[in-house]
Parts: sequence; structure tokens; C-alpha cells
Amino acid sequence: MNHRRIPKRRVAVTGAGIAALVAAGLTFQTANASEPQSAEPRTLSVASAGKLADTLAGDLGKAAAGTYYDAKAKNLVVNVLDEAAATEVEASGAQARIVEHSLTALNDARATLKDRASIAGTSWAIDPTSNKVVVTADRTVEGKELAKLTKVVDALGSKAELKQTKGEFKRFIAGGDAIHGDGGRCSLGFNVVKGGEPYFLTAGHCTEGISSWSETSGGSEIGTTVESNFPGDDYGLVQYTGSTEHPSEVNLYDGSTQAITGAGDATVGQSVTRSGSTTQVSTGEVTALDATVNYGGGDVVEGLIQTTVCAEPGDSGGSLFDGSTALGLTSGGSGDCSSGGETFFQPVPEALSAYGVEIG
Repeated sequence: MNHRRIPKRRVAVTGAGIAALVAAGLTFQTANASEPQSAEPRTLSVASAGKLADTLAGDLGKAAAGTYYDAKAKNLVVNVLDEAAATEVEASGAQARIVEHSLTALNDARATLKDRASIAGTSWAIDPTSNKVVVTADRTVEGKELAKLTKVVDALGSKAELKQTKGEFKRFIAGGDAIHGDGGRCSLGFNVVKGGEPYFLTAGHCTEGISSWSETSGGSEIGTTVESNFPGDDYGLVQYTGSTEHPSEVNLYDGSTQAITGAGDATVGQSVTRSGSTTQVSTGEVTALDATVNYGGGDVVEGLIQTTVCAEPGDSGGSLFDGSTALGLTSGGSGDCSSGGETFFQPVPEALSAYGVEIG
């Protein structure tokens, strides 16, 4: 088969993925938390805060109860259970915050939800800013199912909180533009390499049902699916065929691109950017990590990045990033870019490790 060479700029558009999330300031006063008097915490970048958070999590052990980044003050906030741990946190240059619930208690609450309230149209994640498991029900959860969910959440007491969203949790795949295959379309996430050969990452719920990909509907093949993980996870790997160019860039839809040089882990409170084939570029904030979403029909995905970014059908698989760092692949969410909503992303580092590929 003769494969058409796609211009570099066009491939960058396709390879962009999904939208920008710009962090806002956070409010830290909560009913079940207090802040001890301390010296001024150090000013940190998101990357530095993430590294410090990892170090403190190991040092504090069970006394650690979650962390988040205060984007306005540029401080790392660390939840702890006692004054001794707070002193250690402050000595490291982070801001300590004494809270009621340990991570063990909150993870037990998550396990209870999974066991007793696994209902289509729901999600849950630990929110370190409130020291609770925040459970979200979409508009399809009503009647007996909503009553069941409410009962389970109420039984968890102050460890959990139930919220409702006007939208509907769904995977963002649709017919249209971007990367196409077998009647559906998604967005390309990030270009990667393995053994010197070019591939790209996208959502697993896209590669689960599509084996051959093209730039336009019915166009020449640009790649074939070689790996797919969904449900549970939500990432897939496509190998380029032919001579398609594959720059490690994300399209910013203003005539410019953002070079992507590596991958990293997201941090709660972080400002992030999404670029996608349907909604182009938008902004928001990381609100939780390790989120679980039940899309219905047995399609439950765990370990996701939860954000305030908007997205729409066709954005699935697109890229979440912060500067030159790849963070996530769009999985799904609720709402749209007119009314807003939540969007969930599959962390990129997990996909890179699973497939033995590198950003490039």
C-alpha cells in the first residue's frame, strides 16, 4: 500500500490530543482540618513540589494524609495526623496541615464504595483539600440507585461527600475529524518510540474497537493498533505505517506547537493544558489523583487524573500536558465546553511503562 506523507504541521494538529487546565488559587479552610503555626513555607515549582511530596510520603509513612499544590502561593501543602509530623513537614519547607482522616481510612472508604456502590455514572477520588473521598453522581443516577449511593456515602460519615453533576459520564469518542477508524474517531495523545520505531498513544477505549487508523475518514492508513488496555486502564498503542512524520509536539491551535520532551506525574492543584481535535485548547486544574470512574456496561477505569477541564466527543485519547511534560490521555467525563464539567485522564507514565516506549 502507498501511504500518503502527512505534512508536519498537520500531524502536530492530530497529535495534539486534549486541552489546557490552568490552576487557580485554592481555599484551604475545612471543617475537619487545622493549620499549625509555622515558618513561611518555601516557594516551589510544581515539579519541585512533586519531588518533595514523594520524599515526605516515604519519610512520614502512615502519618502522611495526602498533599496538594497551592498554585497561588506556590507552596506544597502536606496533610498530617499529628504535631510531630507537622514539625517534620515544616522543616522540609512545605506547609503542614493537621487533618482528621488518614490515607488508610480514606482508602478503606474507597474500597467500601467499590464493594457496595459500584453504580454506572459515578466516580470517586480522595480530595486532599477537604480530606474526604468525594463521590460524584451524574444526571443518570436517580431513584433507587441514588438512594443506595446516598446511604453508602452517609454511612461513611465525615470521610465521604456526595456531589451531583448535571452532565453524564461518558467516553469521548465520536464520528468526525482527527484520527479515524472503522466509523469512529478519537484524538492522538503523544508520539512515542520503541526500538527506534515510531508509535503513538491514545485512549484504550479507542484502540479496543479500532485496528486501523487514518488522518481523515476513509483516508489512507497512517497506523495500526498493536496494544490496547481497557477497561481497568485506558491506554492503547498504535504503530505508524508508511512515511508519516511524527514530531514530539502538541498543537496549540494558534499557529504554534508545544514541544514535548518527557512525561511526569500530575499534582493536585497543578495548572495543566489540554489540546484536542474537537475542542482545541482549554485550561483547568487537577483536582484529584487515583480517581475511579464507572462509565457503565462494566467499563470501570481506575487510577485516573481528575480535572476541571472541559472536553467533548472526539477528544478521547488526546493529550494533557504542562509545558513540555506529558501528563495524561483523555479518558472521558461529563459536560461540554459550554457548560463545563469534569474530565478524567489516564496517566501517561503508566502507559509508557506498560508498553516499554518513550516520549519522542
